Amino acid sequence: MVALIQFVFLIVHYLIQAVIWLIIAYVIVTWLAAFDVINMRNRMANQVVRFLERVNRPLLRPVSRIIPTLGGLDLSPMIVIIVLTAADQVLLPALGNWLISLVV
Repeated sequence: MVALIQFVFLIVHYLIQAVIWLIIAYVIVTWLAAFDVINMRNRMANQVVRFLERVNRPLLRPVSRIIPTLGGLDLSPMIVIIVLTAADQVLLPALGNWLISLVV
């Protein structure tokens, strides 16, 4: 049972890491599109940007409503990454240890 709990928490850890990397990719791609490094008329580039936007907007929108943009700079990706990292490094191990203590 302990191995199953550890396996589930490992999967959750990797899912959180994947979400963090998707947010980082979204930020980089939007910056590149804003500075015209990426041609948004290119079909492939447009599809990649739209995919990343559809994946990340549900995560970033609630934070964007609370935290205003500073001079056109949206801080919501940074705040979401900090919260996800804290959950991954602090809450997830504590919850895993607590569940393991209940089983053992």
